[in-house]
Amino acid sequence: MKHEKGGPTLGHILAALTDYRPTHEEPAVSTFVVDSRQAIAGSVFIVFHGKHVDGHEFVADAFGRGAMAALVERPIPGQAWATIDTRTSQVTRPERLPVVIVVDNTLRALQQIAAHWRVQFDVRVIGITGSVGKTSTKELTAAVLSQRYRTLKSEGNKNNEIGVPLTLLNMRAYHERAVIEMGMYAQGEIDLLCDLARPVVGVVTMIGPAHLERLGSIEAIIAAKQELVMALPEDGTAILNMDDQRVMGMAAHTRAHIFTYGLNNDADLWADEIESMGLDGVHFTLHHRGETLNVRVPLLGRHSVHTALRAAAVGLVEGLDWNDIITGLGAMTSQLRLVVIPGPRGSLLIDDTYNSNPDSALAALNLLADLDGRRIAVLGDMLELGDAERQAHQMIGRRVAGVADTLITVGSRARTIARQAVSSGMAADQAHAVDDAPDAVPLLEEIVQPGDVILIKGSLGMKMDRIVTALGRLD
Repeated sequence: MKHEKGGPTLGHILAALTDYRPTHEEPAVSTFVVDSRQAIAGSVFIVFHGKHVDGHEFVADAFGRGAMAALVERPIPGQAWATIDTRTSQVTRPERLPVVIVVDNTLRALQQIAAHWRVQFDVRVIGITGSVGKTSTKELTAAVLSQRYRTLKSEGNKNNEIGVPLTLLNMRAYHERAVIEMGMYAQGEIDLLCDLARPVVGVVTMIGPAHLERLGSIEAIIAAKQELVMALPEDGTAILNMDDQRVMGMAAHTRAHIFTYGLNNDADLWADEIESMGLDGVHFTLHHRGETLNVRVPLLGRHSVHTALRAAAVGLVEGLDWNDIITGLGAMTSQLRLVVIPGPRGSLLIDDTYNSNPDSALAALNLLADLDGRRIAVLGDMLELGDAERQAHQMIGRRVAGVADTLITVGSRARTIARQAVSSGMAADQAHAVDDAPDAVPLLEEIVQPGDVILIKGSLGMKMDRIVTALGRLD
């Protein structure tokens, strides 16, 4: 059933869900979509229930855009489309397209189709998880592996129970490696993703209080992230951060080989002589089994060294030589979610508005400290920190006092940052607090001068990107 170059067919979908066995050529699927507006000719529309929207209402729209099938949880009344109900005992080939495929649960069906497709390929999968740095590690690891192997990677932030199956359905016979980012919001989710993806290498970045409010304790976060290394086979490799004892504790919970990285010279791969060159990247020295290499990567901030170490570690585990690894490390030309762009009146804007937690906020402030000019920090609430909320915002406030010349906080929680910054030595008239992101814009319009460097960061729910958009309209 596997196409040497193509993707899944309608026959693959039916075979994954039922005992259907195609007897002749089946129409090929161009792509799988969960938004009817993204449907194209030959696509399959997966219907989901949102809080406010029922995807069943958009099946006609998907078909109108060229979709050949829709995966639904109930028949669509009043329509003349072909229908296959997988809940019945017998499934036959549809006589025409488009076709509605009825299942008990569309999410489980999507995962079942992806698992059925995945097992047809002998691809080594690298899974990546952690509280911070998953996406940048995924991108840099894929850049390294691509120097030798044809590599599939998770696109964007497709790291959950929907995104990972969609990524796996992009797997083809020519792929040799796959780099899959694995996020989680509850225990058991990464275990599920591992069942689907079957990783042989697992990378853990670091453990922090992100999602603490949802999971309840750091111990629960560790247990959830640990599911990746527990799922690795005996001949697999767990790549662990020696600088994070919470991560190193996972070594006792995997049967796989252990490969460590960090700034500790006891690690299998370690770095020292780190020098941030501001917007020109970061320089450091790599050490591995008596070898020493001087490296520069075009990533911003000292924290990027850990990202480079992870990608290099995967490269070593997967048999790449140093020439390929160093070339791959230098291939990253973008900073992913952290973007440096021109700001108003000749200022420089660091747009890090995608999300925020204590570790990533510290990393962003450390980058700000490496840059010349008057430094302005615009920081929003850090959400989902549970009992660690007050302490985390106070920690950021202490660091702000040593880095920024001016501070603007956004949201009720971030007021703790402002109070702590003043307590730690920042002038009171340089610390401002507002309730909502748009309220920060008039303040910035008043104070921004040529040569200023402005960091804007906050949790996704704070919509700090509205500040970036508004500043882009200023002269």
